[in-house]
Amino acid sequence: MSKDTATNQTASPAIGEAIASALAGLTYDDLPVDVVRTVKLFTLDTLGVIAGAAKAPGMAELLSALTAWEGEGTATLLLAGRRANPATAALANGAAAHSLDFDDQHDPARVHVFCVVLPAVLAAVEAETGAGRRPTGREMITAVAVGVELFCRLGLACYNSLGKGWHPTTALGTIAAGAAASRIFGLDAGKTLHAMGLAYVQLSGTTQFIADGALAKRVGPGFAARSGVLAAHLARHGLTGPHRFLEGDAGLFKLYERGEVTPEILTEGLGRSWRVRDLSMKPYPCCRCVHTTIQLALDARAQGIAGTDIRRATIELGEVNRKIVGARFDGAHPNPVVHAQFNAAYGFAAALTDGAVDIATYTPARIRSGDLAFASRMETIAATDIEPTAIAPARVRLELTDGRAVTLERWAMKGAPDDPMTDDEVFAKFRACVDWGFAADPEAVDALLFAVMRLDEVADAGDVVRRFLACRAGAPVA
Repeated sequence: MSKDTATNQTASPAIGEAIASALAGLTYDDLPVDVVRTVKLFTLDTLGVIAGAAKAPGMAELLSALTAWEGEGTATLLLAGRRANPATAALANGAAAHSLDFDDQHDPARVHVFCVVLPAVLAAVEAETGAGRRPTGREMITAVAVGVELFCRLGLACYNSLGKGWHPTTALGTIAAGAAASRIFGLDAGKTLHAMGLAYVQLSGTTQFIADGALAKRVGPGFAARSGVLAAHLARHGLTGPHRFLEGDAGLFKLYERGEVTPEILTEGLGRSWRVRDLSMKPYPCCRCVHTTIQLALDARAQGIAGTDIRRATIELGEVNRKIVGARFDGAHPNPVVHAQFNAAYGFAAALTDGAVDIATYTPARIRSGDLAFASRMETIAATDIEPTAIAPARVRLELTDGRAVTLERWAMKGAPDDPMTDDEVFAKFRACVDWGFAADPEAVDALLFAVMRLDEVADAGDVVRRFLACRAGAPVA
């Protein structure tokens, strides 16, 4: 079905109820083996990225602000090593998971999913533990799978959310987090529907923080995780939300998406076919829109091309990607990290010069170093032969000082389902992130890795949090 046809379709008036019924009825035994393994691998990846964020700009300030108003609770601020209420913990941990821009993405849906869903589920797990019930590892896996699946489908159904200026990770993630937390709290279909509706009432999210290079960008997923947990908690206690939060006259489809939706994606095969399988893991800590450009730089380097060889360079992307990462690189930008993470020219220049892109690439000292200044002379334009919303394709045209013209292009990205990271690459990324953030004892790091990869066998899902805290043992309390 074409997008134009889908735009004019009327959603089923019971679409929210159908989603709530399907999600509330799912059990661990309904999850395919490969979906369970995917949930575990991406949970591990997200915990590593959270650990790597220990020294990320804005994290110390965020934790200081949050803990200034409360000193105790039932859930854990993973980077602070202290307790807070579950909504606050979800906010802090969600922000940490997104702060390096190293977290997963569903590329076609353009949503980062685990940075919202996992912190919400962990907060709900610890809330339940505080109330005297310990959710199992299988319950945690099921809740994460439910939230992630809904999140992916929301992103696909609202296919041009980003193009309208919404940050779909923040906006749509609120609803997904509400559904995931509802599973941990054991809510039935009716209360799950209210939880999603209450989450919708709190929906927010704008790409203006990207355009302005603001640290607010990394807090957005935290807002979504917090709002989702709070929504499920309120629904559990009897508060009601709008049941037509999707298709109503002031629902998501009309109010936020202006009718540009494919609603059937939300329910077709729900619980039987899994969009979770289409997730991408990030090999580079920056906006996914830059990743193909980085690979093109590595291709150019493999041909012996250096930054000093380039007289002129043009990066060609799809129009949506260009809007997000196509600004002229400014080495003196007041918020250099966010600016560089969302700049295709900088990603190309750093990869070409260093032969690698990692967390150190996106530190103020590296961003402002003189050998990468040539990025400011690169131009990024929209390619006429690339779909405006396509995320993977990119092309670079180079005019070299020796008179040669070189054109490089790629139509797929590393980490995507058609070119996935191997288990060894995933584990190496996890260890590198934890080492960057905590300089942790390798035995503690491996114990956390082992705990996550056998999560389906443990009786207490809270063991994941305890293993994480063991990795940060000795780190200062924020």
